[in-house]
Amino acid sequence: MAFPPDFIDLLKDRVRVSEVVGRKVSLKKDGREFKGLCPFHNEKTPSFYVNDEKGFYHCFGCGAHGSSFDFLMETEGRSFPEAAEELAAIAGVDVPVQTPQDKERQERRASLHDVLEAACVYFERQLSSPAGAEARAYLDQRQLTQATRRKYRLGYSPKDRTQLTQFLVKEGFDKALVVEAGLHRPPQDGKDGIDYFRDRVIFPITDRRDRVIGFGGRVMGDGQPKYLNSPETPLFDKGRVLYGLAQARDAARKADAVVVAEGYMDVIALSQAGIEYAVAPLGTALTEQQLEELWKLAPEPLLCFDGDAAGVRAAARAADRALPLLQAGQSLRFVQLPEGQDPDDVLKAGGRKAMDDLLIAAKPLVEMLVDLEIAQAPIDTPERKADLKKRVRQKVAKIADGDIRGLYGQAVRDRLDEALGFGPKDPQQGQGRSFRPWAPRSPYRRGEVPVDPYQVRRYSPNRESVTQTKNRRQQELLTLIMVKQPILVDAYWESISALALTNSDLDRLREAILGHLAEQDLDAAMLADRLVSDGFETTLDQLAGSDVARDHRSLFDEEGVTACRGVLDDLLKRGLLQSMMVELEDAKAAVIAEPTESNHARLSALREACRRMAQESEEAPISGEMSTGATRGSGSFF
Repeated sequence: MAFPPDFIDLLKDRVRVSEVVGRKVSLKKDGREFKGLCPFHNEKTPSFYVNDEKGFYHCFGCGAHGSSFDFLMETEGRSFPEAAEELAAIAGVDVPVQTPQDKERQERRASLHDVLEAACVYFERQLSSPAGAEARAYLDQRQLTQATRRKYRLGYSPKDRTQLTQFLVKEGFDKALVVEAGLHRPPQDGKDGIDYFRDRVIFPITDRRDRVIGFGGRVMGDGQPKYLNSPETPLFDKGRVLYGLAQARDAARKADAVVVAEGYMDVIALSQAGIEYAVAPLGTALTEQQLEELWKLAPEPLLCFDGDAAGVRAAARAADRALPLLQAGQSLRFVQLPEGQDPDDVLKAGGRKAMDDLLIAAKPLVEMLVDLEIAQAPIDTPERKADLKKRVRQKVAKIADGDIRGLYGQAVRDRLDEALGFGPKDPQQGQGRSFRPWAPRSPYRRGEVPVDPYQVRRYSPNRESVTQTKNRRQQELLTLIMVKQPILVDAYWESISALALTNSDLDRLREAILGHLAEQDLDAAMLADRLVSDGFETTLDQLAGSDVARDHRSLFDEEGVTACRGVLDDLLKRGLLQSMMVELEDAKAAVIAEPTESNHARLSALREACRRMAQESEEAPISGEMSTGATRGSGSFF
């Protein structure tokens, strides 16, 4: 029985060789590999090695060598189809029935690779053409060398609405194939079809074998969305793909390390600086599949997210998803970038050494777990301290491996004792060791008194209650739009995924929606079914019966998509303003505590940014309820 090549590739990706061999051979970790006594000949000293990254086993004593398929056939006498069935059972996938339709589908996948490669070449040529002058100027501004541009095959998509499709059709590709590859949007609602990417710098996205499977596009001005990824296709599943993986694999193996940044430009900047083992998710939080891919490259990937609130939230989500998957010798480390900076900023300011210093100082997951929880709220009362311990225990309970869970329990107890002032004394200082949370903690959360006495006089409980009501309605409207019009989510993915709603039920619902849409494009009915299965039925019923749903019901029919897009734009813009206002209050407090030139400069810059954003946000109030004047006491939309 013949199996399609993509099915064999899937099994090799999903099932580690060490997992199969480890059922018969006692393996021990040895650097990036595993070693044990060879099952094919008698030996007393281990000469049998398993390499998950390369996907094979090898014995230096007898020369035995092969893949997971070979191991099952050699040790258990299975045929190739039987070995495939066994590996499929381990991977949790069905064995495909090879029919004429399967053969046709496989040939179509090969054709999709062909059309995407042709599009990539076309984008590269356009970057060098007169039409690509602005794109080249942008890359020059980002200081990207010609070698870097060639390495990542950067390109440019022209402004014309159908130029790419016309080119590909002339090259002999069927237009339906161009649509299936995610390069062209077919006509809808009486409108003409258009190319998916227009007037953007293009970043080809490749699979492990360096075959083009999709693209990312970045605007060069202030347009939205700033970044746009290919839609889901038979080849492209953004929840399973890591940008830059093919370019980073060899370097990651040599360095025994991999750096995970937030976006394309971060990966490219790190690579150009000599840190060639960098990859990035595609505008979403790290998925379980991406974590598994990272662990094939290195035992402790270094998560290097931006030094802002969104970066902290991304780190927290990655930590949560990693906990159930932890295994012996398999964890994460977290790099703390200076506030407000990304890797490119660090490299331009301090060069490779500055970034290396930060990578060396990366925190292990066990420390990060506690630090992230400490950053959530003050710990200045017994009740708050008890709440902190409870939250950390709940996190530790997610760890599936019993040994690791027990060791984490002891480690976090020690770190919590240190944070709460019960830790061992530092003999050099004569007092408890200092403890600094990974993320800056606001002195205004949970009712703490502001450090500025003038702010105390301005504080109004009544005004806070009104503003909180407005914020709740805004959050309900945002999540309703996501539930009722999921087609809009992809265009605003970056902004929505960076949110952290203050209403915990709605924030969990937002995360669940993003998770489902990352895996598959769903209409409203299909999404609602998934969310009900996840246990959100009560939350959905409350949203459906809310005043917000009644007041804005016209947004949620088929004709309301355009109006809904404008409302979503305004919601996200106002939410950003409120987050900036929170940063402004932090800057004021910093100036009062330490009136340095840099603190004053930061305060002035934030004031100007908030002023400009407030002017933009005054144009389209939603139901007359959205206020641009956010204060720390009122609570933030995000």
